[in-house]
Amino acid sequence: MEDLSSYLLTLLADPAAWAALITLIVMEVVLGIDNLIFISILSNKLPAEHRSRVRRIGISLALIMRLVLLSTIAWIVTLTAPLFSVFGNEFSWKDLILIAGGLFLVWKATKEIHHSVDPASGDICWRRDKADVVISNIGGAIFQIILLDLVFSIDSILTAVGMTEHLPIMVIAVLVAIAVMLLAADPLGEFIHKNPTVVMLALGFLLMIGMVLIAEGFGAHVPKGYIYAAMAFSAGVEALNMWQRKSHERKAAARTAASGGDPSI
Repeated sequence: MEDLSSYLLTLLADPAAWAALITLIVMEVVLGIDNLIFISILSNKLPAEHRSRVRRIGISLALIMRLVLLSTIAWIVTLTAPLFSVFGNEFSWKDLILIAGGLFLVWKATKEIHHSVDPASGDICWRRDKADVVISNIGGAIFQIILLDLVFSIDSILTAVGMTEHLPIMVIAVLVAIAVMLLAADPLGEFIHKNPTVVMLALGFLLMIGMVLIAEGFGAHVPKGYIYAAMAFSAGVEALNMWQRKSHERKAAARTAASGGDPSI
């Protein structure tokens, strides 16, 4: 106990440890955005009374997975060891998990885009009794969230391991990032639900993230800064479009009010 106390006090007094903590928190929050977008899109397909609960379950599962992986950090590091080689390219467990997660994201995003463009082609389960549909969708949503939580959690923990060797710093960064996700979950989910064009943008983000995961699984490193810069630019353009639409709506409402309720004037 004395050794642990002195170790923690040494970390508290070390400016480099604080710098590593702040940097890692920012990285974990940014990486958590991908996870949160996926959870928001899935939960928005459920009835309104179940959405918040499913979001919290998904984020809680992400926290549990990250903490479990941190407790087995020595094993996590071994996931980067090569398993086999194909045409000179070495593949590890991490690579295989990233490729599988990327393929799943690409498949899911493509399916959701197709459903958004052509709702009539939705799953036959929507024709069943409403109670059965709700139960089926909640179970299916949580199962898909678990799969992506695993992929994002492994990516998150390996990023943390690469940035610092101090476990307390990793745990604090993960806890802060999950707390931010919990706070942002409902507002983000409601925002996406109320703005249909944002759904298509978010699905485009998931497609891009899926392709990046596949590329990294095959050994092609894509700087995360480029990815998030592209996402921020797209989000900025969409924000301008939304602002323009709201401005037109306000002007139309003002004209209708001025004309005594006759929109044709």
